[in-house]
Amino acid sequence: MKFYSTNRLSPEVDLRTAVTKGLAPDRGLYMPETIYPLDPSFFAQMETLTFQEMAFRVAEKFFGEDIPAEKLEEIVNETLSFGTPLIEIEPDIYSLELFHGPTLAFKDVGARFMARMLSYFLSEEKETVHVLVATSGDTGSAVANGFLGIEGIRVHVLYPKGKVSEIQEKQFVTLGQNITALEVDGSFDDCQALVKSAFMDEELQRKMVLTSANSINVARFLPQAFYYFNAVAQLKKKHKKIVFSVPSGNFGNLTAGLMAKRMGLPIERFIAANNSNDVVYQYLKNGIYKTKPSVSTIANAMDVGDPSNFARILDLYGQDHAGICKDMTGTTYSDDQIRESLLSCFTKTEYLTDPHGAVAYRALKEHLQPDELGIFLETAHPAKFTETVEEIVGKGNVPMPERLQEFMKGEKKTVPMGLEFGEFKKYLLSEST
Repeated sequence: MKFYSTNRLSPEVDLRTAVTKGLAPDRGLYMPETIYPLDPSFFAQMETLTFQEMAFRVAEKFFGEDIPAEKLEEIVNETLSFGTPLIEIEPDIYSLELFHGPTLAFKDVGARFMARMLSYFLSEEKETVHVLVATSGDTGSAVANGFLGIEGIRVHVLYPKGKVSEIQEKQFVTLGQNITALEVDGSFDDCQALVKSAFMDEELQRKMVLTSANSINVARFLPQAFYYFNAVAQLKKKHKKIVFSVPSGNFGNLTAGLMAKRMGLPIERFIAANNSNDVVYQYLKNGIYKTKPSVSTIANAMDVGDPSNFARILDLYGQDHAGICKDMTGTTYSDDQIRESLLSCFTKTEYLTDPHGAVAYRALKEHLQPDELGIFLETAHPAKFTETVEEIVGKGNVPMPERLQEFMKGEKKTVPMGLEFGEFKKYLLSEST
């Protein structure tokens, strides 16, 4: 399989190059040359397959030409050591729980898959590989824990100071070993800009082996298609149109869902559920895509004003606004509306969401049609936002998993970082020696 850049100004590359480089030389994002549909026989038997068996069949379509089947199956099986259960919380509205992995967030799937694929491709590398990742919350913890202790790889996590929850922060600032956390005095967009600038710097490219573990990397975002298939399989052929409501920040998750639909998964449409960061919502309304500075909200993982993966959606649809709007609608909610929805869901159904899931739940409540069945993505365990959630539903109503309790005991170790690329570059060069 060849992969091309969304900017179309760089040569096509193989999977190894796309994964190890992360970003194309023209600053575009890599996309698979072909999206192969799955056979009708696969969909006929899908509900009889295990999650791992299903995911392997999907992974073969993207990665099977470049990785031996037995190795790819091993990567998939090691990645998916946990489930993604579908829970009906009220008639025709389901929660797809994506928080049963090691760091209790949906990004465990993509991060664990990428760590294993990168380890496979770089097993013969003599140089240290430096993984750069910008995070607004869960990406940092998922990537850091996915790569923890892997020989020959150093991970540098950039996160906005004071803008992630304490529990999220503790999951990557306490690890040590081959993980370094950089506390950036700015926003997530600033962190992402530093990472992208590093990939474009010729001196860094000469002196270091750099790759990205954000959803800009194809090995991070494509595996997220796995759990869309698992969700539909768990419905057991219910005869209604299926709508997915996806909490959307950098749009890697929703893009993976659109890829699953292109592969033949019977999804009627998607709802891009946004907080106050409404860049894509505005595009869907008027056809004009205009980035702007992000604003801080209680659904902080979605605080993105320049969502990288939307370039993939525009590419997937050939910039066709009408085509995108046919498959995707948008919503935007204030913090007060998010609080209201979280409390309403908990009070009426006894189901506790996190703030991001609450955004997607509200979108279904307001926009689901009578002939549709809605699935919202519950992307993180509510305990990762204990302080925020307890303010809404009351103290004592947020159970704390033992895994999170262990993270909270660790000592914070960070490197302070400003917004100037020169400072970040100096840091990286010092790490290359």
